[in-house]
Amino acid sequence: MNGLSVRTKLTAWYGALFLLAGLVLVVINYLLVQSTLPDPARFASISVAGTRALATAQSFDTLAPAPAVQLVSGSLDEYRSSTLSTLVVGSAIALVATAALAVLFGWLMAGRALRPLHDITSAARRLEAGKLDRRINLDGPPDELKELADTFDGMLDRLAESFDSQKRFVANASHELRTPLAVQRTLIEVAMADPDVRPELKKLGTHLLHTNERSERMIEGLLVLARSDRGLQARTPVRLDEVAAAVVRATAAQAEAAGVTVETRLRPRTVAGDPVLLERLVTNLVVNAITYNAAGGWVYVEVRGDPALEVRNSGPAVPPEAVPTLFEPFRRLGGAERTGDTRNAGLGLSIVRSVAQAHGGRAEAQPGRRGGLTVTVRLAPS
Repeated sequence: MNGLSVRTKLTAWYGALFLLAGLVLVVINYLLVQSTLPDPARFASISVAGTRALATAQSFDTLAPAPAVQLVSGSLDEYRSSTLSTLVVGSAIALVATAALAVLFGWLMAGRALRPLHDITSAARRLEAGKLDRRINLDGPPDELKELADTFDGMLDRLAESFDSQKRFVANASHELRTPLAVQRTLIEVAMADPDVRPELKKLGTHLLHTNERSERMIEGLLVLARSDRGLQARTPVRLDEVAAAVVRATAAQAEAAGVTVETRLRPRTVAGDPVLLERLVTNLVVNAITYNAAGGWVYVEVRGDPALEVRNSGPAVPPEAVPTLFEPFRRLGGAERTGDTRNAGLGLSIVRSVAQAHGGRAEAQPGRRGGLTVTVRLAPS
């Protein structure tokens, strides 16, 4: 019974206990009826003794049992057997019928008793890191199930408060770090603009500028990630195909420098959401497809009905077991093509997934047949 549901197990227990109680009741009833019915052998002995006493009183020496006594004894024996047989058959039929009804009512009552657990399970399935506003709010007497539901609601309150605090910290810290990074970049650029700067210092300044640029991209990515995790405050109609076309035009120089050909198939598609976040989603996918590619490779961008967006690219083979980790922050593929890459902060696909979830959709990825990666984004209809 390990594979059965709790409702089925409770119903089986109800039915088994009812059958056991019914069998005990039938046995007791049988014994009681059997003890109250007249015994033919006892009746015959009493009749013979009475007949002999009557014969003695009439001065008869011997007298056999009268035929009438034997006839009555046989009738009583048949009556007793018939009554007990009818009792057993009727009790068995009644027991089977009532057991079926007991199983049916047990199934209904078990479902009613377990309904609060289904509510808790449904609420838990609808939970997401950015959507912890679901509550059970179970009504009813203060029993064990209500206590469980109230405990679950309290846990959700604490989790929501913790997530909000974490998001505020990331947003505030990222915002506060942008200013000193901008100041550092300005100072480095001013120092490198000096014509008397030594070559070794200029080389160091160039390295510092690359590091500073990567830090700025990481901070910007954290801000976008924190914003998308908080959900959408307002939704406006956005032409996803026009956004994709603008992103492809903006990244054309990067694709040409990398030796990658970008092809598109953009069907009209309107979604309700944030245009800035959707543009960042498409940009991250296209930039990732260009960056993690091979010289002479290709990128294919398609906008259609479902999924709303698909971006495929050539490139090195991606192990299937490594695909889920690509959506985690600061995670890259373990191969040399991604390890040690200082041009990105490792937030690209994390932002894609977060923005898709903020728009009521999801982002999925799978390895390409001949290498590379295929990322699909499904969005809620407008």
